[in-house]
Amino acid sequence: MLPLVVLLALLLLQVALVVRDQVLVVHAAREGAREAAVSGDPNASKRGALAAAPLDPERLETRAAGRAEPGSRVSVEVRYVSITDVPVLGSLVGDVQLSASATMRVER
Repeated sequence: MLPLVVLLALLLLQVALVVRDQVLVVHAAREGAREAAVSGDPNASKRGALAAAPLDPERLETRAAGRAEPGSRVSVEVRYVSITDVPVLGSLVGDVQLSASATMRVER
């Protein structure tokens, strides 16, 4: 019985870590879109996403589309690989690909 309880606790911990990473990815996408909307720099979305959330830059990928005149929309998609590294379960589950997107109106 005890090994089953420990395994269930480890599974719960791994799910919580992946959910935390998903929340951070959503926040990074929103901040990346905000940065792209107020800046003319094409790399601003990645800088904004990295500054907003403590995510590993090696596993983070951003794509921005729609940069044009003020009043138009810019969309940013953030993809992140969440490593499943909880003992026992991490090697069984495999890494999880997370993604989120955000769209904002261009300010300037």
